[in-house]
Amino acid sequence: MNVVKATRQFEDWLGHRTDLVKKDLQIKHVNMKAGIFPFLRATFYRWAQVWPDTCPDLAKAPHVLAVGDLHVENFGTWRDVEGRLIWGVNDFDEAHPLSYANDLIRLAVSAHLAAEAGHLPLKQKDICGSILEGYVEGLRNGGLPFVLGENNEWLRQIAESELRDPVRFWAKIDALPTVKSDVPVSAIDAIEHLMPAHDLRYRLASRVAGLGSLGH
Repeated sequence: MNVVKATRQFEDWLGHRTDLVKKDLQIKHVNMKAGIFPFLRATFYRWAQVWPDTCPDLAKAPHVLAVGDLHVENFGTWRDVEGRLIWGVNDFDEAHPLSYANDLIRLAVSAHLAAEAGHLPLKQKDICGSILEGYVEGLRNGGLPFVLGENNEWLRQIAESELRDPVRFWAKIDALPTVKSDVPVSAIDAIEHLMPAHDLRYRLASRVAGLGSLGH
């Protein structure tokens, strides 16, 4: 089965389980054609198909609750309940019990592709070793979060660099169109529950982003 047929079958299967936004699916298809790295990001369903045949021994390794669709752009920052700035994986919509090797190999593949495209300032010969080193260290430390500003000041400086300029960020957010359709009450409750204070004014905006879940 080629990727065109696989994509068609996946979207047909998905359309029977959730509402699809055809306009966004078209954007996704255009991005898939733009380069090999966005193609990887957009096609975890295809990875899931070919992974067991391509890496049969690794696919049989012990299973864990894997991220699944892991790649270098699935990392980011957020504030924990104590207000600390945390760095780590921030996209879990494809999480599923899989071989622990799935996440490691997919992350390595994405890093190689991103480096080839000039999006990641790493030498390809160092990528796999760096990922393995970080993975082993994470296991030894019990999976502790990366708390920026405590033991990872260098990472905080990257996260708060001019590329993460809050002025530019909020300018982009303010330019987004306001949501005009009805928003589920459960979504409103979830948003207001996460607010730092009650009775804060806010605006719900529509944003098209990402690739893996774009269109659904």
